[in-house]
Amino acid sequence: MIYEKCRDILLQECELIQNAVNEQEKIRHAVSNREWSVFEDHLSVMNSIENKITSLESEREQLFVIFKTLIHQQSFSENLDSKGQFFALVSVLPENQREELKSIYLSLKQEAIKLRVANEMLFAYLSGIKSTLKEFFDLAFPERGGKMYTKEGMHFSNDMHSILLNRSF
Repeated sequence: MIYEKCRDILLQECELIQNAVNEQEKIRHAVSNREWSVFEDHLSVMNSIENKITSLESEREQLFVIFKTLIHQQSFSENLDSKGQFFALVSVLPENQREELKSIYLSLKQEAIKLRVANEMLFAYLSGIKSTLKEFFDLAFPERGGKMYTKEGMHFSNDMHSILLNRSF
């Protein structure tokens, strides 16, 4: 049962990551063609995919807890990350099941790398555009002092990186 459940979760994650890679390409295309309404639609699809992946990850982590309690194995350490827990689970399975899960897991990792590369390429593209626009406006309007503003007239931050604040102390 655990093998089948783990396989199903991994296959679903692979499919979602592949969908995310496809959506990322559509986002890049929408940005290149300045199709902003389409861009927003693709972003909402990406958010949906992210939520589904998060849900599946939680399900997989619960599966590891169930597996640990079923086998009462001392080598299944509390401080293993999800990769370590996965390989601890796989190590006790029969060889054919082990190879199938490892193959699916490897495929999942490869698709995740493709997605990360696509994200980095899009970010580099957007950074290049931003840099070009900034240089143009600095040359065309030197009195502006390098500041950018939104269409509402608010000062626009020069940093395009996402920020995450930890509110707990």
